[in-house]
Amino acid sequence: MSHEGLHEPAELLGEGTRNLHRALVSLIEELEAIDWYQQRADACSDPALKAVLLHNRNEEVEHGMMTLEWLRRNDATFDKFLHRYLFKDADIIAIEVAADEEEEPGAKAPDQKNDGSLGIRSLRGPA
Repeated sequence: MSHEGLHEPAELLGEGTRNLHRALVSLIEELEAIDWYQQRADACSDPALKAVLLHNRNEEVEHGMMTLEWLRRNDATFDKFLHRYLFKDADIIAIEVAADEEEEPGAKAPDQKNDGSLGIRSLRGPA
């Protein structure tokens, strides 16, 4: 799995990159634990055990969000996109389109459709 170790020699990585890696791996582990506890709780037939499993899942959510907040505070790109998308009621894609237009006005080609396509024309002939 890609998160089990560094992909580059540790001595070539800065302390900031190594700490970012630690946080990302920790977040991945918390998200996996949330998924496992949720599945176990959903499949559990014993109400008392189910309550314990859901409690444990919620603890893992808390841990994950604490790590996510560390990432936001320590990485400008995380900070930028978390502020852009979290706690907004607007359509997620609409937020992205508006932000892209704000960052690069007119970057969208005039004939480009906002239909979710990648804008790749057919190789079979004129569109």
